[in-house]
Amino acid sequence: MLETVDLKRALSRSDYKQRMGTLQERLRALQYALKDAELATIVLFEGWDASGKSSMIQRLAERLDPRAFRAWPGAPPSELELRYHWLWRYQLRTPEDGHVAIFDHSWYGRVLVERVEKLVKKKVWQRSYEQINEFERWLADDGQVLVKFWMHISKKEQRRRLQEMEQDAFQRWKVSAEDWRRNRRYDDWAVAVESMLAKTDTPHAPWTLVEAEDFRWARVRVFETLVRAMEAALKRRQEAPAAVSRSQLAQKTTKSERDRRAKDDLQRVRETAKEAGLPLESAEGS
Repeated sequence: MLETVDLKRALSRSDYKQRMGTLQERLRALQYALKDAELATIVLFEGWDASGKSSMIQRLAERLDPRAFRAWPGAPPSELELRYHWLWRYQLRTPEDGHVAIFDHSWYGRVLVERVEKLVKKKVWQRSYEQINEFERWLADDGQVLVKFWMHISKKEQRRRLQEMEQDAFQRWKVSAEDWRRNRRYDDWAVAVESMLAKTDTPHAPWTLVEAEDFRWARVRVFETLVRAMEAALKRRQEAPAAVSRSQLAQKTTKSERDRRAKDDLQRVRETAKEAGLPLESAEGS
């Protein structure tokens, strides 16, 4: 899949300003609309080191109401978290109704860093693909909006950015020997990335590959994708509110549906009793 990404895609400064302002305002409005609709939104950012994940999250955070969103940085599991299933700690970080959660690295670390660095056995990360798909299916069935981004840059561009950051007194702290080692092993990582994309790109949780060598193009691509996903979820919620099983609005709708069905069942019982010549009280009591 990575070979199909056109890394030459770019956006002019004027086009960027024209499109980005509208997208930022739309995202803000959609956050409040989804909050009213009690729809949770989960955004995952995976990608190469120096591909712009952190700056992208910062751009999103600038327009989101901080009272209804939270960003989760990638981190190794704690001693407590190691006692449970490896997805447990991410389940605890899923947002409540109407809120947004952004993950800078996510559960895909199991099939990326833990695979490439051999932190877990092969049979462990191999079965994780199915576990991830089941987890994301559960999130989708629960009515949550799930948007997954892979920020893609070439090995050459990654090396250029790392060099540029090292020469900047304010950014050199971000570059470590580990970043350079991963750049040298770019091809090994690419194999793991291709496998991840192929095995976890599903209809209910598709991947969006972001051409991230031009920062203006990448930002517009992310914002447009997220806005479309939120708009589609809001439309589905309005058309079928009972499809969101855990929200209060859906529960009210579901209760109304149960009451209607109970009324219909009672009517059928009465009609059957009448046809059989049975007393109504006897039929209802049975």
